[in-house]
Amino acid sequence: MRKEIDIFFTALMFFTRIPCPKWITHDPDYLRQSAKYFPLVGGIVGSIGALVFYGVAFLLPKEIAILLSMAATIYATGAFHEDGFADVCDGFGGGWTKEKILLIMKDSRLGTYGVVGITAVLALKFFALLHIPAVTIPLVLISGHTVSRFIATTLIYTHPYVRDSKDSKAKPAAENLSTGLLIISGIFGCLPLIFFNTPYILLALIPVYLSKVFLGTKFKKWIGGQTGDCAGAIQQLSEIVFYLSILILWKFI
Repeated sequence: MRKEIDIFFTALMFFTRIPCPKWITHDPDYLRQSAKYFPLVGGIVGSIGALVFYGVAFLLPKEIAILLSMAATIYATGAFHEDGFADVCDGFGGGWTKEKILLIMKDSRLGTYGVVGITAVLALKFFALLHIPAVTIPLVLISGHTVSRFIATTLIYTHPYVRDSKDSKAKPAAENLSTGLLIISGIFGCLPLIFFNTPYILLALIPVYLSKVFLGTKFKKWIGGQTGDCAGAIQQLSEIVFYLSILILWKFI
């Protein structure tokens, strides 16, 4: 039990700014096993956003509550996944070889493709949530964060890690994901969906996974696999697709 707690806190420390016990480190073995808790960490991040929305919505308009909830989740993660998405936009937008793409993605500076991409992502999240009934937004936020992180773990499972850097802290978390860990991740990722009280919500998983297949195909073609930035990009895209899928389901079902 103590080991599992340490593994969970390793995931929480790696993917968020939430304070963790001082004894937790970036142990490579724990970090490798922590993938099963990625969606659970997403649930915590989504819950932070849900609480902020719920609290602010009592005092201020819905639009402001959504923006502040988004800001809260970004602050909680240190824009970890948003940065990955922007790096992927820059890398695949400006590079034409594997080496060049990986080099651009590793550059901490933000380019035009990254700025445009992250602006579009944030705008899509805002407007998608804006059209969701306020009473349902907290559950949708939590579900979006858990499902999207599970989808990101499927990329780790299906695509090999391609960076050669042995000193990368992200490498253990982005390679060699076992089937057992993937199944546990899937359970945590889909668990919030039972609170929608309709089986049709599961249909949202289809376009969400197809979004991963779409980007995953590009990753495989151009760099032969994935990096941590690629997983971050998958998380952001699948989160947006989940929100849009919810809107479509409520319109036609």
